[in-house]
Amino acid sequence: MATSNSFLSALLDLLARLFGGSKPPPPPIPPESGDLVALKPRVLMITYNPTVDAASGKNLIQEMGWRDADALAQGYADDIRECSGGLVDYQIVARVVVDEFPIKADGFRYQAQDYVNAYRAGSGFHTPDAIDYDALIAKFNLLTRVANNELDEVWLFGFPYIGYWESTMAGKGAFFCNSEPRPNTEACPRRFIMMGFSYERGNGEMLENLGHRAESIMRQVYRFKSDAANLFERFCLYDQIAPGNAQCGNVHFAPNSVRDYDWGNPTPVASFCDDWLTFPNLPGKSRMVDAREWGNGDIREHHKWWMRHFPQVAGVTDGIANNWWKYIADVNNVR
Repeated sequence: MATSNSFLSALLDLLARLFGGSKPPPPPIPPESGDLVALKPRVLMITYNPTVDAASGKNLIQEMGWRDADALAQGYADDIRECSGGLVDYQIVARVVVDEFPIKADGFRYQAQDYVNAYRAGSGFHTPDAIDYDALIAKFNLLTRVANNELDEVWLFGFPYIGYWESTMAGKGAFFCNSEPRPNTEACPRRFIMMGFSYERGNGEMLENLGHRAESIMRQVYRFKSDAANLFERFCLYDQIAPGNAQCGNVHFAPNSVRDYDWGNPTPVASFCDDWLTFPNLPGKSRMVDAREWGNGDIREHHKWWMRHFPQVAGVTDGIANNWWKYIADVNNVR
């Protein structure tokens, strides 16, 4: 496929030189293509950080001593670039800081002191919790901006109980992505994902969101495959459910985990995790692994270890690209 695309690009370039005009755009790479193309998704970053003290101008992050959203975003982008071997390089093309509490799905909006009091008391939060995604999409004109190729993705930063999904997909043909797809967004011809992050937490939790996004997307990619052909389900095997046949596990379960979030388990188990580093060649060689492999319980280190094992090479296996990041970073490549 790479050779044919290169030939077509060269032919188009020659025609442009012969007949004048600017060079036409390269042909789109079809979803089944195994070409190894680095992606640079364009991100709109929206941070809800309302003022809580009008006299001093102190905002919510300052009042509560929470993390800087820009630093979190940079760390997250760096982690993905590292784990993907440079194949995904997020570009934040616009940043918006919103000095207000967003509207909930039922029309409720927090007052600053009421929210601070509820957080410090650990109770009194509004229910239902969900943010009004329709209002958010309209406020930032997301459907039009994505349709016009200004943006590929949205990162939403906010406070605890803001009501974000970890990830949610919108646009024509949107599918489940750790939440049901956004209704009333079919007017946008391109799919896009809105990630929901909390600046109370860290990069490990951000990668957790991405991990669940990856699970949803790769299950969609492999939805017509079964048994041995469903390589993603094989990738996610861990010893508790597949004794002696652990692979890389999933977001919540390392190869040796016996419960959710059991990333610090010191018990060694046999795992075929190294096979995935030579994909599509899976030699079937296991070795003993334990929590020392993935950071002894550290959430960020475990998730990075897991994602570094995603296939990320050229070529196609059974109609699916050998570079899984192609689908995870751009859902428009999922058929």
